[in-house]
Amino acid sequence: MSYFVDLNSDIGEGYGAYTMGMDAEILDEVTSINLACGWHAGDAMIMDRTVKMAVDKGVAIGAHPSYPDLLGFGRRAMTITREEAKNYMLYQVGALQAFATAHGTTLQHVKLHGAFYNKACADPELAAGVLDGMEQLGGKIILMALSGSLITKEAEKRGLPVAHEVFADRGYNADGSLVNRSKPGAFVKNIDDALPRVIRMIKEGKVTTADGQDIDIKAQSICVHGDNPQALEFVHKIRQGLLEAGIEVRPLHTFIA
Repeated sequence: MSYFVDLNSDIGEGYGAYTMGMDAEILDEVTSINLACGWHAGDAMIMDRTVKMAVDKGVAIGAHPSYPDLLGFGRRAMTITREEAKNYMLYQVGALQAFATAHGTTLQHVKLHGAFYNKACADPELAAGVLDGMEQLGGKIILMALSGSLITKEAEKRGLPVAHEVFADRGYNADGSLVNRSKPGAFVKNIDDALPRVIRMIKEGKVTTADGQDIDIKAQSICVHGDNPQALEFVHKIRQGLLEAGIEVRPLHTFIA
């Protein structure tokens, strides 16, 4: 049996004169990127530069829209309407689409950021607004979202292309949601723990939760973070470990239509 998976990372998250992350280096390891669209991080210059780097390195590009929350890095909860969610999508994804077009490429996917991501994975009204936006964007861009979440199921009902995302460095609750960042078990920091866990997600469709339960999971894209030198080594070892386990690493558009 053949196994394959996408490897993604959130990048372009500096702002103005402020640099965050190791974008050039992470582009050498991943097959897809989620590029900030200016509302939690990023700006026109960063978007332009990062799209060009991704094109030059053959890495697929996705938009990473957020709540309008620069000060909170998009991690603060907000209450917005279904129409606002739709228009937030159109505004941010449209901006990145312009840079993709300018560099002769297209967007592969959309992955929400932070609090927007977490709430849309569980809230029917917010999910509906996001999916309304995906449809108005043409219905061809892949939605990348938390594996097995409400928004993935609703997107599939609408016939939209969906990628089920898992996390190499985050803990899971019994319902498949991520452990809150402030709680014990939220992070998996040791590569010796993370790698076999990820391989099991792909080959067996299982993950062990923070409280020791085994739950079903579908792994089509693995999120890894590369915002410091230690994390970059983590990403590199994840990729090498996948290849050594016979798992091909390739972008979403090669296996999700």
